[in-house]
Amino acid sequence: MIVAETGSATSTQTSKYTRIKDFYDLLKVRLTGVVVFSGVFGYLLGMESFSYLKVLALAFGSFMITGSANTINQIIERDYDKMMKRTQNRPLPLGIISRKEAAIYAGILAVVGFGLMAAFVNLYSALLSIASLVLYAFIYTPMKRITPLSVLVGAFPGAFPPMIGWVAATGSIGVEGMALFALQFMWQFPHFWAIAWVADSDYKKAGFKMLPFNGNKDVNTAVQISIYTMFLLPIGFLPTQLGITGIFSGVLAALAGAAFLYQTFGLIKEKTDKAALKIMFTSFIYLPIVQIVYLIDKI
Repeated sequence: MIVAETGSATSTQTSKYTRIKDFYDLLKVRLTGVVVFSGVFGYLLGMESFSYLKVLALAFGSFMITGSANTINQIIERDYDKMMKRTQNRPLPLGIISRKEAAIYAGILAVVGFGLMAAFVNLYSALLSIASLVLYAFIYTPMKRITPLSVLVGAFPGAFPPMIGWVAATGSIGVEGMALFALQFMWQFPHFWAIAWVADSDYKKAGFKMLPFNGNKDVNTAVQISIYTMFLLPIGFLPTQLGITGIFSGVLAALAGAAFLYQTFGLIKEKTDKAALKIMFTSFIYLPIVQIVYLIDKI
C-alpha cells in the first residue's frame, strides 16, 4: 500500500513537471533570450544612469511579451507544424496543450509583461512591445503561407528590441534608436533566408513561402542574401557617426560585416545547404558580437 501511494505521488510529480516543461517550451526560450538581450543592449547604450529596477522590468516584460508572441505563432501554425519534422514534436501539434490553454497562457503573459514595462519602465516602450507582438503574431505569421514578403514584414518586429531598449532608457526613439533598429532589421534578411534555404523542404511541406523571388534555392536567392548582408557594413558605422559609440566599435562592426559578407559569396558559388548553414551560424555570431563591442566601446 505504501509502495502504491509513493508510486502514485511520483507519477503525479512527474506529470506536473512535464506539464510545466511543455508550457516552458511554448516560449521558445532561446529565441526569446535573443530578444531580451537586444532590448537590454539598447537600454545600456541609451541610459544616462543605470537602474536595476528598469533593467529587470524590461528583461522580464520583454521575455513575457515575446513568449506570448511565440505562443500565438504556434497556436496559428499548429496544423502546419504537424507537417514539418523540425516542429512536429512541439506541445500543440502533439495535442499535449490545447489551443484554448495556449491562448489563455499567451494572454496572461502579454498582460503581465505589458504591466511590468508600463509600470516600471515607461508606457512608450510597453506599447512598442505590444505593437511588435501584433506585427509578429497576427500579420507576419499568417503571411508566411501567402507571400515571401512575410520576411520583410517579420523583419520589423524582429528589429524592435534594441529600439525598445533605447526608448526604455531615453523615453524617445530618436535617430539613434532608428540606427539600432536599422542594423537588426537588415541583419534579419540573410539570417532568415539562410535558415529558409536549409529548411526549404520542410517549409514547403507546410506551404510556407520564405525564400525570395521564385522561392528556389538558386543564384538569385544567394545574390539577394549577399546584397542585404552588404548593407550591414555602412549601417554598422551609424552608432559611431551618431556619437553613441567610438571609432573602435565602428571598425570592428565593419570587419564583422565583411566576414559575414564573405560567407555569402560561398553560397553564390556553391548554392548548397552547407554554404547556407555557414551563413546561418555566422549570423548567430555576428549580432551579439557587434552588440557587445558597441557596449564595451561605450564603457
